[in-house]
Amino acid sequence: MPMPLKEPPRSFRARWAAMKNIPPFLRLVWKAAPALTLASMILRLIRAVIPVTSLWIGKLIIDEVIRLVALDGPENLTAWFTGGQANHLMILVAAEFGLAILSDGLARLVSLIDALLAERLTISLTMDLMEHAAELDLEDFEDAVFQDKLDRARRQAAGRMSLMGLIFQQLQDMLTVLTFAGGLIAYNPWLVVLLLLTLIPAFLGEAHFNAKNYNLDHGRTPERRELDYIRQVAAQPDTAKEVKIFNLHAFLAERYRTLSEKFYRERRQIARSRAFWGVIFTAIGTLGYYTAYLWIVGATLAGALSIGDLTFLAGSFQRLRSLLNGLLTSFSTTAAQALYLEDLFEFFQVEPEITSDPGAILVPATIRDGFRFEDVGFRYPGATKWAVRNLTFTLHAGETLALVGENGAGKTTLVKLLARLYDPDEGRIMLDGRDLRDYDLDSLRAAIGVIFQDFVRYSWTAADNIAVGRIEARADRPRIEAAAQSAMADQVIAKLPAGYDQMIGKRFAGGVELSGGEWQKLAIARAYMRDAQVLILDEPTAALDARAEFEVFERFKHLSTGKTAILISHRFSSVRMADRILVLENGRVEAEGTHQELMESEGRYRELFELQAAGYR
Repeated sequence: MPMPLKEPPRSFRARWAAMKNIPPFLRLVWKAAPALTLASMILRLIRAVIPVTSLWIGKLIIDEVIRLVALDGPENLTAWFTGGQANHLMILVAAEFGLAILSDGLARLVSLIDALLAERLTISLTMDLMEHAAELDLEDFEDAVFQDKLDRARRQAAGRMSLMGLIFQQLQDMLTVLTFAGGLIAYNPWLVVLLLLTLIPAFLGEAHFNAKNYNLDHGRTPERRELDYIRQVAAQPDTAKEVKIFNLHAFLAERYRTLSEKFYRERRQIARSRAFWGVIFTAIGTLGYYTAYLWIVGATLAGALSIGDLTFLAGSFQRLRSLLNGLLTSFSTTAAQALYLEDLFEFFQVEPEITSDPGAILVPATIRDGFRFEDVGFRYPGATKWAVRNLTFTLHAGETLALVGENGAGKTTLVKLLARLYDPDEGRIMLDGRDLRDYDLDSLRAAIGVIFQDFVRYSWTAADNIAVGRIEARADRPRIEAAAQSAMADQVIAKLPAGYDQMIGKRFAGGVELSGGEWQKLAIARAYMRDAQVLILDEPTAALDARAEFEVFERFKHLSTGKTAILISHRFSSVRMADRILVLENGRVEAEGTHQELMESEGRYRELFELQAAGYR
């Protein structure tokens, strides 16, 4: 079923609830690199207590200097040191110097560890995403709502590294806040209360605007995907010819400008509001600071506090205000980024519907009877029209079966059902007398080699383009060469400068582009590379001329001897070599038989054959 559109959370409670995503995210960080994560946490804990320790030592230095000034001491600096009166002061200064060196060294070490950890997390998340995507159904990838979800998940897998650093910094800052707050509470607990009251408005404002940004990003995912698509169309080698011939540049540029300007206006409106309220919230915080500062100055004038105390309290209040303001703002940012994590975890929650049942059996090493479609019906998710309906026929083991019919007759759908890329909505498909769903899914697909008309042109070497048919045998060069020879792709590869090691396509430097027919021969070689029990060619020879296609199918017929095979083609001169021909019309079997039998009867096959033959006269 197509995925329903999901509204982003709008209430404050719903947005704050997204913080539940932080613990599982931290588990992902730990999974990516436990040693680096532990090292980062320990170093940050050490750094957290340095600021208050340094400020307290500064207070002691000031009080010691004032004490020494009050003494009737030596007249020059050298005498102070040689006389021993400044020994304690020098110890304090040395301690403060040591803390400064330690803090700088720890900061650089933490940055290094966090950079390495971010790299490990990116790799780990991307691998998890790729592995999960591989488990999902073809139906999911053909759903636009799922594509939006996948696009957001990909962005989060690559773009949440800042969240990791943000969370770790918050933990460090919270411990630092506790140390500063402890110092203030020891003098006057109301200073902390005053500070919190002045910062809460800024925190709520940041939470509001972060949520607005997320809602904008979430709601504009389809348009953002269109922007990415426009950028690709405008600059891809595959589209460059038509962009130039049809003069599409102006249209693409205008479409891009329209969408991007719309994004810009919406972002600008949020940024303006955020800046306006930010000034007000900052003024409130500044007022709170100077209120506290007046009390500290007054207490010092009254003799309740020393000059060192004044320095410590003023510095502590200022640092604490800055830390709390940063913490509340970063908490808001964390909550906003946790909303984005929702996109990542929602993707991981998508479960495939087509799976191997518990106790699934392996496909027999040798298929005995073949496949049987029994009253099979299927329609694509969201469609009202049936792709196939009441489809009943048998594909015998060792038989070469040709499928013919006009576009939309159900030929490719039949192949997808056979490979369990989809399951029937009605009826069932049998293999050697058992439902196809009884078999292990990986075992079933390993037994089937399919080359579709819209095969993928990989920007890899010629050898790797063939090896994808059985990627675990990528290092078996003799097998690759044999597959190429079977598909007549060896003639194509012989012309390449680097032979099998030649990079194909223009995506990477040094790549060589092939013609459509040359690409198709490489793709057909994948089927032979797979060496499966069931071989299927789904119109992969459309770019070949009639003679080349005939030669490919003739070789296919020869090399598939003893295998179960299906070939689909619009050229009747090629399909006539099949053992049996199935004529599909509107998702149903209209007729079946050999070429001779179908030509002797009145029907669509004869009609289409004669129409095509007339075109060659």
